[in-house]
Amino acid sequence: MSRGRVLVLYSGRVQGVGFRHTVKQVASGYDVTGTVRNLPDGRVELVAEGEREELEAFRQGIRDAGLAGFIRQEDAQWQTAGSLLRGFEVVR
Repeated sequence: MSRGRVLVLYSGRVQGVGFRHTVKQVASGYDVTGTVRNLPDGRVELVAEGEREELEAFRQGIRDAGLAGFIRQEDAQWQTAGSLLRGFEVVR
């Protein structure tokens, strides 16, 4: 299996509800690296790297962690892994 990167833009009521903190907690249960940050337009950006199957499970884990009700739209773009990400962090 090869590593990949997914860029996900979440829209809805995703800021001010603990979204980034929850995503970071969920990430600890998966073999992924990445970042999550608020965007000025009200969306949240997730960039994560790992095996595609693990990334899909991570995205489902985010929804299952109680965040699905806050997400109106989830736009994902699959990319080649850059291997520059270490750990998982909230970017301010």
